[in-house]
Amino acid sequence: MNTVHRMLLKLSGGRVGWDAMGMPVIELTTTGRKSGQPRTALLTAPLVEGDTYVIVASRGGDDTHPAWFLNLRDEPRVGVIIKGGAPETRLARVATPDERARMWPLITSRYRNYAGYQRRTEREIPLVLLEPLP
Repeated sequence: MNTVHRMLLKLSGGRVGWDAMGMPVIELTTTGRKSGQPRTALLTAPLVEGDTYVIVASRGGDDTHPAWFLNLRDEPRVGVIIKGGAPETRLARVATPDERARMWPLITSRYRNYAGYQRRTEREIPLVLLEPLP
């Protein structure tokens, strides 16, 4: 899906594709935990609180975490492009249990697909906060 999305962005000159289902699209670049190389994924942010963007490590309800999530757990300094803006470095961290308990219902009430993903898997789908560097 990322390949199709990238083609849409390229063909439209970036005019189309930075919003999906009412969510901002974020280009997230992590450092590969095995390769040490940059790895980029296009993701949606179903929740924005102030300057913090929240992304969901759902992988469509798969039983394994997405590679980008495993990468940022090892190296939380990530590259982020928000809605086609200027690249920036942010700090990625997994939501605490209290934060997730508050945020998850906000996300799933507006974007029900995430609730469906959670029903498909036994793992608790993590929320990741992309925070500006201090």
